[in-house]
Amino acid sequence: MKELLKVYENKEPEIVFHWRDSETDAEGWTVINSLRGGAAGGGTRMRPGLDENEVLSLAKTMEVKFTVSGPAIGGAKSGINFDPNDPRKKGVLERWYKAVSPLLKSYYGTGGDLNVDEIHEVIPITENCGVWHPQEGVFNGHFKPTEADKINRIGQLRQGVIKVLENTNYSPDTSRKYTVADMITGYGVAEAVKHYYGIYGGEVKGKRAIVQGFGNVGSAAAYYLAQMGVKIVGIIDREGGLINQEGFSFEEIKDLFLNKEGNTLKHPNLIPFQEINEKIWQLDAEVFAPCAASRLINKDQITNLIERKLEVISSGANVPFADEAIFFGPIMEYTDEKVSLIPDFVANCGMARVFAYFMEGRVQMTDESIFNDTSMTIKNAIQNTYNNNSSKTGVSKTAFEIALKQLV
Repeated sequence: MKELLKVYENKEPEIVFHWRDSETDAEGWTVINSLRGGAAGGGTRMRPGLDENEVLSLAKTMEVKFTVSGPAIGGAKSGINFDPNDPRKKGVLERWYKAVSPLLKSYYGTGGDLNVDEIHEVIPITENCGVWHPQEGVFNGHFKPTEADKINRIGQLRQGVIKVLENTNYSPDTSRKYTVADMITGYGVAEAVKHYYGIYGGEVKGKRAIVQGFGNVGSAAAYYLAQMGVKIVGIIDREGGLINQEGFSFEEIKDLFLNKEGNTLKHPNLIPFQEINEKIWQLDAEVFAPCAASRLINKDQITNLIERKLEVISSGANVPFADEAIFFGPIMEYTDEKVSLIPDFVANCGMARVFAYFMEGRVQMTDESIFNDTSMTIKNAIQNTYNNNSSKTGVSKTAFEIALKQLV
């Protein structure tokens, strides 16, 4: 696996598009690792301090993810080095998408990512640039449909991603109009835990879990984990967190979800970040769902959890460990040798899978069919990993080997 990984990591990307904004100090990159299958896909993120190397590593991660989620295309990513809280953000995005629109028309598909919203920013801004849908390039480059079929499938994709959830099994509050895009990634993170226990053995109900990050992914993951009977004992977010060693009830987690402000955990008894960041790694928990930013978890933190009760990690964040390596750094390898580590490209493939699902011709548009498709995709990937290695350690190593054999 390490030899395959070395070859894959060291291969130069096919296309690097570099942009400097004419009106601000914003700088952006689209990195297309390969045009496998004639196209490439990957979302657009924005944060201060972002650089080309971060975008490259995420593009390579996307390519591995597509081996699980489909379609069989190359990985890509866009990143803009700019403060998303700056009031000039909208103008920066408008100029960025205008510059990158020829790629989006031809062979590159994008979506929302860190600090860039799929529904309110990506779709309307790209439409104004003459792009039918942010995934149009994947249709043109990979699927090569007839014009009529392309119109139908893009219509289905447009409708599906912003579909308001009507089924109370999937929506925390149907009156608030949560969409597929709001909930699907966190749902996949939770389903990965459920399928892990179903395949490797054990009962998910009653397990204790720690969730890192309470944004789009972490809050949804906490909600669905609690729904299946997991006891959330700790939540850590940017501004602080909460601990309940007996486990928060499903209703309490639901209230936390409904009362968050944007992507931030809010509670009158919020423990300040510095304090929670010392306490939370000392908790007993069988399940850990890192759903915050990339490369945050250090070796001491994960060792503390491993030395207690930790059994499985479901990676909601891309590359959650503080390694310099693109994929399989020393902290990740150490963790993978101690507990069951479900890698990001399996656990958080929900949104990528939704895109693939709606591109596949006419499909059912019910909440149940959309969410069940993501659940089964994750289940099949975990089952395939188990079939190649039934041990509860080396799960990520095995999953990477399966994926890389398709790419190298």
